[in-house]
Amino acid sequence: MSDQRRQVITVALMLSNVMSGLDNTIINTALPRIIADLHGIEYTGWLVAIFLLGTAVSTPLWSKLGERRGNKLAYQLAAACFLLGALLQGCAQQMSFLLTFRLLAGIGNGGMVSLPYIIYSDLYPNAHKRLKVLGMVSAFFTTATILGPLFGGWIVDALSWRWVFYINIPVALISIVLIQIFFLDEKKDRPARSVDLGGAICLSFGVVALLLGTQLVGSASLATALLIFAAALIFIGLLVIIERRAEDPIIPGRLFKNIPLVVDFTLFVLIWAAMSAYSVYAPMWAEGLMATTALVGGMTQIPGAFTDMLGSLSVEKMRRRWSAYQVMLATCWLLAAGYLVMAVAPRYFPYWGILLAGMLQGWGHGVMFNQLQVKVQEDAESQDVPVATSFSYLIRMLAMAISSSVFGVILNEHLAKGVKASGGKITLSMLNHLSDAKTRASLPKQDLVQMENILYGAIHAIFWAAFILVFLSLLLAIWARWREKKLAGKR
Repeated sequence: MSDQRRQVITVALMLSNVMSGLDNTIINTALPRIIADLHGIEYTGWLVAIFLLGTAVSTPLWSKLGERRGNKLAYQLAAACFLLGALLQGCAQQMSFLLTFRLLAGIGNGGMVSLPYIIYSDLYPNAHKRLKVLGMVSAFFTTATILGPLFGGWIVDALSWRWVFYINIPVALISIVLIQIFFLDEKKDRPARSVDLGGAICLSFGVVALLLGTQLVGSASLATALLIFAAALIFIGLLVIIERRAEDPIIPGRLFKNIPLVVDFTLFVLIWAAMSAYSVYAPMWAEGLMATTALVGGMTQIPGAFTDMLGSLSVEKMRRRWSAYQVMLATCWLLAAGYLVMAVAPRYFPYWGILLAGMLQGWGHGVMFNQLQVKVQEDAESQDVPVATSFSYLIRMLAMAISSSVFGVILNEHLAKGVKASGGKITLSMLNHLSDAKTRASLPKQDLVQMENILYGAIHAIFWAAFILVFLSLLLAIWARWREKKLAGKR
């Protein structure tokens, strides 16, 4: 394959990252208009959750389709599914229809965000070249997530909220056409095997139950949440049994006998579980404890986004000097420092301190994503690269979803304790108004300090929980580096 053809294919696949990055953030700016037009404010959270659900459930299935029918066809079908979902979302006249079509787009997104990384492993067999390309891919994604809210706000004001979805249609079409013209999927030996239907069903229901349970934590009764989690465990248990007997399993058990691969997966889980702490609670810190506007609170994410981009682009150069485990170990130290800054931050922490912590975390996440993505593909057996790649994406999503719910529980528990300790002087309703610059002015001034201290205690506990997760990843990276040196000594 010529370099020019390879570059065009890479650009076509990068467009899927742009679409995914935009969709993840651009819809947030359109939510108020969507709710005003279609009503159903009680379903606001599900507009995000159901897209995540479709993505998580479909990700391993798309990789299996790529193995059986080729990655080219699988990617085009995924992009077409996303395109159709975007079109129908823009046409939706009721909230129920919008949610249904959002699920369809999420299913397509599952293939669009996982299959390109599988294709990159074929396009760029050399790990250093692949790292360089993945750095550019991450930079594209980060740029899209930064511009998404700004672009979305302009679209909603200038046109309508429906164009937030329509804008994806030409981008998806261009990607599909470029892949059709330039990507010649190699004819690999794809033996006819029975479809692992039981595994697919158990995986889908298990993931659905797990994500549904995390969404209901704190809003539904404890018994309901536990019942759903029990159902998730049952389906996952059945999945393990079925996969052991399946001729062509969706998730082969041999993946978990590969120690370096298990280390990669575990690092992904620990680090991505901690990620939502900063993205959600740093703005809350700024708005609730520093009395900033929502705009200034949201700006806490910008420095980290830029260092994420720089970290992504620097991985290839770092790997030319150091081994993979050396890079990951150094990065885990950096991540631990970033989260520790927020965990030990005093009540009157300066705004620039929050930005500094975000920059450390952003750099760390940018480096770790690209390094771990390539490491997974290097550690997996050649026939397992597609499923290992898609599985790593699935567990990242599940880790973020579950940790977000756990952090929410920590927040609610600390707020409830603070309210109880106030003897009725402070209510949860008052704390809800604390982070809004407009409603904050209506709160009793004599109680503001106490309310801020309650919120500080809750956010503080969340960052300590996130630090513990990252510290565990640091310990694992230290062990992995020690194991690498030990094995090298034996050789």
